Amino acid sequence: MNLGMEKRERSSRLIPIIIVFCIFLVFFIIQVMGPILLPSGSINDLSGLSGVSDNDHEINNISSPWNSIYSIGDRLCHQKCDRSFFINENQMPFCARCTSIWLGILIGIGFMLFFRIPLDKRFLIIILIGLIPIGIDGFGQLLGFWESNNITRFVTGILIGFISGISIGIIIDEFSDIIILIKTKTK
Repeated sequence: MNLGMEKRERSSRLIPIIIVFCIFLVFFIIQVMGPILLPSGSINDLSGLSGVSDNDHEINNISSPWNSIYSIGDRLCHQKCDRSFFINENQMPFCARCTSIWLGILIGIGFMLFFRIPLDKRFLIIILIGLIPIGIDGFGQLLGFWESNNITRFVTGILIGFISGISIGIIIDEFSDIIILIKTKTK
């Protein structure tokens, strides 16, 4: 399927995507560096609920800036230890699927540094197709048909993250086009 993708020209229109890419890069680096730089084995089980701050007692004892990323993870992710990766014997701030979604977003935005994809029906179909693997895995687990492993969670997460990162790049391009159009009409 041809997405109408074209190689991106170097211009000032690239600056917003570079800024967003750098923000996600720093955010992901902090996720990985936290468990590496914290004392080995100091973060063992953050299992809880998504959308709830239920690990404040443990997170408040973590030094800055690592406590910030673990606090964000506590609010956005269930952080179940059996569904999380461990580095340096420390649980990562997000579960395996959420970690891979963040990585996929970073890769998708990075892809948009080099290519421009128009927002059209073809890309909307790709978004829907990209949702299928994570939907099947998530609903299969929810309905009790299986318990997926962290590799499956990682693969489905990185796929939807990549598509989300491309979507973010497309949105940035669309806003840039609107701003340029407004500027040329006001001249």
